[in-house]
Amino acid sequence: MQKTTKTLLFAIYILVVVCMGAATIIEKYMGSDYVASCIYGSWWFVLLWAVLAALSIVYFVRHMTKAWTGIALHMAFVIILVGAFVTHVSSQRGQIHLRKGVFSNQYTIVDKDNKYHEATLPFEIRLDSFEVKYHAGTDAAQDYVSIFTINDDGKSVKGKVSMNKIFSYGSMRLYQASYDNDMLGASLSTNSDPIGIPVTYTGYALLFISLVGMLLDPRGAYRKLLHNKMLKRGALLIAMLFGMYAPNVNGAYAADKSGDVKARYLPQETAEQFGNLFILYNNRICPMQTFAIDFTKKLYGAGSYKGLTAEQVLTGWIFWGDDWMNEPMLKIKGGELKNTLQLPDYVSANTFFNKEMGGYTIGPYVKEYYDGNHDKFNTQAVAIDDKIQLLVNLQRGVVLKIFPYTQQGKTTWLAPTDEQPQTMSLQNKRFIKSVLALLYSEAEAKNYKHMDEIVGKLQKYQANNAGTSLPTANQVAAERTYNDIPFANNLFMLCLTMGFITFMYTVARLCRKCRTGNSLDTHADIIIVWLSRGIMLAAFISLSYCEYLRWTISGTLPMANGYETMLFVTWIVMLVSLALSFRFRILLTCGFLMSGFFLLVSHLSEMDPQITHIMPVLNSPLLSIHVSIIMIGFALLSLTFICGLTAIIVRYLNHNSADIMLALQQLSLLFLYPAIATMGIGIFVGAIWANVSWGEYWGWDPKEVWALITFMVYAAALHPKTLPQLHKPIVYHIFMVVAFCTIIMTYFGVNYFLGGMHSYA
Repeated sequence: MQKTTKTLLFAIYILVVVCMGAATIIEKYMGSDYVASCIYGSWWFVLLWAVLAALSIVYFVRHMTKAWTGIALHMAFVIILVGAFVTHVSSQRGQIHLRKGVFSNQYTIVDKDNKYHEATLPFEIRLDSFEVKYHAGTDAAQDYVSIFTINDDGKSVKGKVSMNKIFSYGSMRLYQASYDNDMLGASLSTNSDPIGIPVTYTGYALLFISLVGMLLDPRGAYRKLLHNKMLKRGALLIAMLFGMYAPNVNGAYAADKSGDVKARYLPQETAEQFGNLFILYNNRICPMQTFAIDFTKKLYGAGSYKGLTAEQVLTGWIFWGDDWMNEPMLKIKGGELKNTLQLPDYVSANTFFNKEMGGYTIGPYVKEYYDGNHDKFNTQAVAIDDKIQLLVNLQRGVVLKIFPYTQQGKTTWLAPTDEQPQTMSLQNKRFIKSVLALLYSEAEAKNYKHMDEIVGKLQKYQANNAGTSLPTANQVAAERTYNDIPFANNLFMLCLTMGFITFMYTVARLCRKCRTGNSLDTHADIIIVWLSRGIMLAAFISLSYCEYLRWTISGTLPMANGYETMLFVTWIVMLVSLALSFRFRILLTCGFLMSGFFLLVSHLSEMDPQITHIMPVLNSPLLSIHVSIIMIGFALLSLTFICGLTAIIVRYLNHNSADIMLALQQLSLLFLYPAIATMGIGIFVGAIWANVSWGEYWGWDPKEVWALITFMVYAAALHPKTLPQLHKPIVYHIFMVVAFCTIIMTYFGVNYFLGGMHSYA
C-alpha cells in the first residue's frame, strides 16, 4: 500500500509539472485566455492539485519527520493550495471605467470561464482627476494617478490609486489599470477576495518561516551537512594557467585599422566636445556620447569605426551625410537576404539605392513584411531598413532633440525640425534655426576652434533652458565612465578563459588524486590558488563598479531588464565563489565558469544594455527584493550544475573516484538548500508585489509557471528518503545537470520564446 501511494504520488507530481510546462507552450499559440479557461481554470487541473495535496498529506503522515521545519514547510504548501482554491471559487475580479465628473455604479466582472459580464457596484464612484506624471523633460511615464470620490448611502469617501498603490474599500480593492486617450477618463481594476488572500498569505508566511528555519535549525539536515567531515576537509584543489588571456584594453571600442575612412570627419577633440552635449534619447536625457555609441553599434556592430570614435562617426554623418552614405559600415548579418543578394559582411547605405532598379531596392520586401509576410528574407530586410531609417532621420535632424524649452515648470526637448512653441522667445527661435547651419559652415571651413565656441554656446543654451531635466554632474561623470569601459566584454573574456583553463586543470588534478591518493598542497598550488582568488576579487570589484555606475545613472537599482538581472546573477556568483573559496577551492573554477557564461549571455546582441527609465509598475522596492532573491537562487543552482558536470567528467575519466563524487555531492547540497530557500522566499515576495500591482498574487504567467516548475524539480533532490536513488552520487549529479534545463527555460526560454509579462527580451 505504501509503495502504491508513493508511486501514485510521484506520477501525479510529474504530471502536474508536465501539464504546467505544456500549458506555457500552448499559451504561445492559443493565447492566455485559452489556457486560463481550458487548463489553469479547468476542473481537471484543480483536481490534479487536489489529488497531489491529498496524496502528499497521506504519505507525509505515514513518514512523519521529527523536524519542525519539515512539518511547517509541507503545511505551508497545503495552506497555499487551499488559499488558491478559495480564490478560484470565491474571488471576483472586474474593471470600472470612469469619466471625469460623472458618477457610475456599473462595472465589468470576469467569471470563472474568463468571460465578461456587466454588474452593479455596491456604491457610486466618480473620477475627480487623472494625471500621467512624466520624468522631467521626457515622454517617459513615471506614474499614473487617479483621484476619485466614492458615494455610499450618502457617505462620501475620497480615494487615490496609482501604480503599486492600491485603495481598499470594504472587501473590494481598486488598482490603476489604464486611461482614456483624452486624459478625461480612467479604468480601475477591482478585486474582491476577502478569504482567499488571507489564507494564501498565511501559507506564504509559514513558507517563509520554514524555509529560513530549514537553514538555521541546529537539528536540521542543512546544519548537519555543514558539519560533514568531507566538507570540513576541503580537499578539492584548483589551479590556473597563465598567458591565455590577452585583454583588449579598448574592448568594444578598439580601433579597427583594416582600412581608411574616405568620408570626412571631425578631429577627435572637436567631436568629443560635441559629445558633451545633452540629447533626449530613449526617453531620458543623456550625453550625446551615449547616443553616438549606440548609433555606431547599431550600424557597424561596434562602438568605433576604423579608428574613429563614436562621436566622430556621428558628427561625420551629421555634417557630411552624403560622403558617409558611401562608407561600408552597415553590418549585414548572415541570412536569406544576404545570401540571395550576395552581400558582403559590410556594405554602404547607398548599396540599397539604385535608380535603375526603382530607387530603394529593399522597399518592396519591407512592405511585404508589414503586409504580413514575416519570413526570414523579409525580416532581414526590415532589420536593414531600421538602420537606413535611422540614417534618414539623423540627416533630417529628427532624432537630434537637443534644444530644451521650459515653460511653467514643464520641459520639452525639441529637434531642429520640430515646430517651435509660439511662446518661445524670438532669440531662442533664431538660435535653434541657425546653430546647426553655423556648425556645418565652420566644419566645411575646418575652423574647429570656432566650432568648439559654438558648441559651448549650445551647452549654455541647454543649461539655461532645461529646467530640472538635466542629469546631475555625478550622473554625467558616471555615464561617461560607463561608456568608456566595456565591462561585460572584458570580464566575460577573462572569466571564461580562466574558467575553462582551471576546469581542465581541476579535472586532471582530481583524477591524479584518485590514482595516487596524495591530496597534499604543493607550494605552487598555494601560489596559484591565491593568484586565482586575487583575479576573481579584481573581477568582482570591477563588476561592482559597473553596477554602481548603472545605479548612479538611472537612479534605480539595476535590476529592471534582462541585461541587468544577468549582471546581478554574475555578481552573486562571484561573491559566493569568492567568499566560500577559502573553504572550497573548487568554487573558484565554478565561479569563473558561470560568471563567464552569464556575462557572455548578457553581452549578446539580443540583450539590450541601454539604460532607460523603468516602467511605473516596476518602480517598487518589492521588485528589487523579489528579483534579487530569485537571482540569488538561480546563481546558487548554477553552482550545483558545475559541481554535477565536474563529477560526471571525473567519473568518466576515472572510475576510482567515489570520494570525489561524494565530496562534490555534499558541496552541491551545500548550495541546493539555500537555493531552494531563496527561490521560495522570492516567489513569496513576488506574490505580494503582484497583488499590490495587479490585484492577484498568482497570474499563471509563463515566467511564474516555470519558476514554480524549477522550484518543484529541484525540491525533489531534497527528498532522498522518498527517492533513495538520489543517495547515489552519480545519479544525484546527473539529476542536477538535467534539472539545470529548467533554469535555462525559466530565464531564456520565457524571454525569447514564450513571452509574457515577465519577458525581458
